[in-house]
Amino acid sequence: MPGFELFGNQERKELNDVLDNGVLMRYGFDGMRNGHWKAKELEAELQKIFQTKHAQLVSSGTAAVSVALASAGVGAGDEVIMPTFTFVASFEAIMMLGAIPILVEIDDTLTLDPKAVEAAITPKTKAVMVVQMCGSMGDVDGLQEVCSRHNLLLVEDACQAIGGTYKGKPLGSLGDLGCFSFDFVKTVTCGEGGAVITNNKDYYLNADHYSDHGHDHIGSDRGAETHPFLGYNFRISELHAAVGLAQIRRLSEFLSIQKKNYTILRNALAEIPEVTFRTVPTGGEESYAFLNFFLPTKDIARKTMKAFNEAGVDVCWNYYDNNWHYVRKWEHLKDAKSLYPLSPDIKATLTALKTKKFPQSDNYISRNISCLIKMSWTEGEVKERASKMVKAIQSSL
Repeated sequence: MPGFELFGNQERKELNDVLDNGVLMRYGFDGMRNGHWKAKELEAELQKIFQTKHAQLVSSGTAAVSVALASAGVGAGDEVIMPTFTFVASFEAIMMLGAIPILVEIDDTLTLDPKAVEAAITPKTKAVMVVQMCGSMGDVDGLQEVCSRHNLLLVEDACQAIGGTYKGKPLGSLGDLGCFSFDFVKTVTCGEGGAVITNNKDYYLNADHYSDHGHDHIGSDRGAETHPFLGYNFRISELHAAVGLAQIRRLSEFLSIQKKNYTILRNALAEIPEVTFRTVPTGGEESYAFLNFFLPTKDIARKTMKAFNEAGVDVCWNYYDNNWHYVRKWEHLKDAKSLYPLSPDIKATLTALKTKKFPQSDNYISRNISCLIKMSWTEGEVKERASKMVKAIQSSL
């Protein structure tokens, strides 16, 4: 991670196909295309890789979450349970629909705690969104059981976990709907892009129409298509899809490199008794896009990060002090700093976050260090990095 590290002839070929026929839009212009439909080809590849009946490409991972929720009927006044540790896009995508983000604790998987989810359910709850952060998964069985018992949608944001699996099934395919991001720093990149996957035909058709101004995509004359309901523009371009098509065909190659580099680092850190690792549920396999480990205290984690920086160990984060991925620094959310008026229900929920405490999440995030796994590292560079990390951690203990 990220896939741009290994751009090559495959990506150039697919891009040149689009430029040669001149059609950059994914819909229409059938006669000009010479048979090139990159978005359709990429959707077919996604269906195959993720063992799902339907895939709909959109313009970003954020759009994928909004489109997924909208396609299942989530909207104004509905509550969507989400984790305290994620990217800000999670609550943005919920609020864009007029729905209400309900933040709850994470556990040592670094994703939603099923007990916290259950405690947060109200008559307004419509969906639970598990965010498979940093290449791994939450307690899938526990979350599925809670959602089933309360008749709630389980939406899987697997934007950071493409290629991970649980009991042999790809992450993203476990919930009612799955969402992916293909932005510039993802394992598979389109530059910008995302996808919604589902086995529910109605959700798929809704996503297909909703992401293209409500077009029903029936017939071969785009101008004559009808609009069964309101929609918006979340389309991906053929140029972006072309890059993604080449990249998705290399996914197994990327995962193999990530696993090799991850394993070298993890084995080195495992020799330190004070280092523990995030819990991966039995039957789960990470995508190996990140290595996440815990240190005994918040202060030791901060001291280790300082030692990493001094040793030149980059792309590692302690998210407790991060502006974008943990609730502690989301002041713009807590202060409801919106350019447009928010509904009273949303505003009241956000205001309540100013005084709400998340001690369990604080415990895990403050002690966690998350390291991106690059695919461009040589084996020698990974081993040198492992040695620097071990020395930095030992000096901080």
